Amino acid sequence: MKKYCFGIDVGGTTIKCGLFDTEGNVLDKWELKTRVEENGSHILPDVADSILGKIDERKIKKSEVVGIGIGIPGPVDNRGEVPVAVNIHWGHVQIIEEMERLTGITTHAGNDANVAALGELWKGGGAGYHSLIMVTLGTGVGGGIIVNDKIIGGTHGAGGEIGHAHVEDAITEPCNCGNCGCLEQVASATGIARLAREELAASDEPSLLRSGEVSARTVFDAVKAGDALACRVAERFGKYLGKALSVFACVTDPEVFVIGGGVSKAGPVLLDYIQKYYRQYAFTACKDAVFALATLGNDAGIYGAARMVL
Repeated sequence: MKKYCFGIDVGGTTIKCGLFDTEGNVLDKWELKTRVEENGSHILPDVADSILGKIDERKIKKSEVVGIGIGIPGPVDNRGEVPVAVNIHWGHVQIIEEMERLTGITTHAGNDANVAALGELWKGGGAGYHSLIMVTLGTGVGGGIIVNDKIIGGTHGAGGEIGHAHVEDAITEPCNCGNCGCLEQVASATGIARLAREELAASDEPSLLRSGEVSARTVFDAVKAGDALACRVAERFGKYLGKALSVFACVTDPEVFVIGGGVSKAGPVLLDYIQKYYRQYAFTACKDAVFALATLGNDAGIYGAARMVL
């Protein structure tokens, strides 16, 4: 008898859903609007209704569904409870208990970045490995840590929050987390733009970055064009991130670092700057860790959620 599972990735704007068979093939993908009104109280009922509707549509017996995996933009503790998820307006939610009550189907839950890391390990840039650190470079810096095929979530579900490691004493304005000098402030898309503005203000040196928008994309476009100022920005970014990853490697000894998020669209040149400094600072036994770009894009979350079940 064929078996199935569902992978769900809850975001602040949309909820991505996937129906998988137990061999890991995605059979259907769809999205729901994330209804954050009324403290996000509609989110889990909407997901449950959609899953039950898909079961009916596909004429699947509930007994053929081995489970639901769900990734949440917030910490998920080892009891399957979410203390807070700001982007979806949640306070304390007992996510596993609630989903199982609504669907009658076994449920697994995890932080969305950790779940995406599991997806990349399974079917993406980390395929073939067993221990991985994933770094997502977008508006912020997210992360996920997998050791021997297991998500390292920690006591409070905060394992893998690498963007909030302290890396710079000179930064006095607070990060979104409330601390100052976080990796997110210098290695995210907004952090790279910040470094570029600092370099532009420090000299009158000609640069392609003086003629328009300053963003992570324009910085790496200018790097590819050989712009000296942009290359200095990339060096600073690479040093911050490579040095931080060398510290994390001492803790988890990963086989591979997978770099994703919008900034990763810069391509292999991005990895060159990170890897250069990683190898300079990494402990000898960790220096040969592989660096790879993420390949699943926006589907990493549903793949990882399905993998939690399987």
